[in-house]
Amino acid sequence: MSDTEEDILIDRSRDGIALLTLNRPARLNALSQPAVRRLCAALDALAHDDGVRVLILTGAGRGFCAGWDLTTPLTRRDDQPLAGEPSVTDLMAGQELFAGMVRRLRALDKVVIAAVNGVAVGAGFALTLGADIRVAARSASFHVGAVRIGLTAGECGISYHLPRLVGASRAFELMLTGRPVQADEAERIGLVAALVDDAEVLPRALAMAADVLRNSPYATRHTKQVMWTNLEAPSLDAALEVENRAQVLALKTEDFREAAAAFAAKRAPVFTGR
Repeated sequence: MSDTEEDILIDRSRDGIALLTLNRPARLNALSQPAVRRLCAALDALAHDDGVRVLILTGAGRGFCAGWDLTTPLTRRDDQPLAGEPSVTDLMAGQELFAGMVRRLRALDKVVIAAVNGVAVGAGFALTLGADIRVAARSASFHVGAVRIGLTAGECGISYHLPRLVGASRAFELMLTGRPVQADEAERIGLVAALVDDAEVLPRALAMAADVLRNSPYATRHTKQVMWTNLEAPSLDAALEVENRAQVLALKTEDFREAAAAFAAKRAPVFTGR
């Protein structure tokens, strides 16, 4: 089934997988404030959908997401345009709205795969960084963007995620110069997990999702949690404690017992999520 809300499309037709498409191709899927509110609502709904274990995020047309659509007005919470010059409070509310979509993406207990089918700028770049796995088309490119129009390069978690993915030295260079990162460089520096022909970006993301779904729900959910938690671990001992707790709980699941039995019987396991 496909749910359509103007610029956000959600396709749940594949078992265990939701495909969320940013759908403003004429604007390279640039985001207005109302669109971000709808995206946040969609992510909130997906968070409570136990039938979805993998979320694939992509864009319609030839772009992934060109970031904030500067041609659209700032709006109130009811999506009505602000009257007059926006105040600092208005601007902060807008920033927090955009930041909230990345926070929601990171908080999902589903595996998130960004299928980057074209340009990803600013908040669009931030969305790719908030995913767990990135697959890039050869036409894809990644842009900080804001630093080249008189704003700071840090927005929507870019200054948090980018150094953790490519290292602080590379992140400083990219954020201070604002230069674009083409798809081949993105693969070389570890920003993306796979680089494919344009027509293959969604099929590759779906294939990765299928690989994830072969594992038990507990294993994938808690592996994601352990990975993100231990990126902040203050020490090896702290990281080991997180791993140990997750592993001990896994040993008590029915799915682990099923996996052990399947291994002994030389058959594929049938996981139930228990």
